[in-house]
Amino acid sequence: MREIFHRELDQLVEQLVEMTRLVDTAMYRATTALLDADLALAESVIAADAAVDGFHRDLDERALELIARQQPVAGDLRTILASLRMSADLERMGDLARHVAELARLRYPRSPVPPELRATVLEMGHVAQRIVAKAGSAIARRDARAALELDRDDDEMDLLHRTLYERLLDGSWTHGVEMAVDLALAGRYYERFADHAVSVARLVAFLVGERALD
Repeated sequence: MREIFHRELDQLVEQLVEMTRLVDTAMYRATTALLDADLALAESVIAADAAVDGFHRDLDERALELIARQQPVAGDLRTILASLRMSADLERMGDLARHVAELARLRYPRSPVPPELRATVLEMGHVAQRIVAKAGSAIARRDARAALELDRDDDEMDLLHRTLYERLLDGSWTHGVEMAVDLALAGRYYERFADHAVSVARLVAFLVGERALD
């Protein structure tokens, strides 16, 4: 019975890793749709968010069933509870990628990103992908050290976010209020995406540290 139980715990971890892959792909495609005014790609991101939501619901149901059926304690219980919190973070990251895609759809057939800010927004997309990929790797390998290193990537995202806002607020902005609002929203979506990935990574670090004490 214990072997079956731990196999089920491993399956929760596998689902979390798959969720990181899904939201990584979603943010990549959403960023491309935003920069290139690609309506079909934006629509595909919005539709694909249902898969992330499905993983989230399924993992929650399985985790709660394990608690009810196995009454886990100590490290096993922490793993389940942390999995529930990670799943919620990853589901929210999927929503944020969808919001970027919805912004691309809203402004089609033009991109809401002016030429002088394309590099900044593209780099925000790259950093978002890098953070979630590292979070997925940390989950899969139970690597606390790698998980804690994500704070540096988050600092990079925060710097890009500030750079974007400074450009929107300086006196040389000539693209109007609507585009400024669009970019402020997009910047917030990327920044929050990274914050949720760091939250996932910190849960991994907590679990690995706690297990060492059990």
